Amino acid sequence: QEQLEESGGGSVQAGGSLRLSCGTSEYASSSYSVGWFRQVADKEVEGVAAIDSDDGSTIYADSVKGRFTISRDSQDKTLYLEMKSLKPEDTAMYYCSAKYGPVNDDMALWARRRFGYWGQGTQVTVSP
Repeated sequence: QEQLEESGGGSVQAGGSLRLSCGTSEYASSSYSVGWFRQVADKEVEGVAAIDSDDGSTIYADSVKGRFTISRDSQDKTLYLEMKSLKPEDTAMYYCSAKYGPVNDDMALWARRRFGYWGQGTQVTVSP
């Protein structure tokens, strides 16, 4: 069914791994940029990683670069976020999002304006 819904969150010890999934349905089209965002209570929404509709290039926040990998499977229309070497500071609610057009190198604006379509979130908790 058409959807934009996250799954795969949970509790893990520091250094562990999780893989988040997001069903993107029609937003799996290359005409859409897709991304992962996260939020801690009373904090701003932070861009984590994205795939640009322009050329399919990936974008990562400095805090997760080298540890997280974003990918998209066009067959099952699913967006993934592979998270390794998790740290307590990665604890947050994680959201997937899709918007028409390119990222324009500004995930922060995407988050602030709540562009496009958003899932309901999946909680990731990392214990020290």
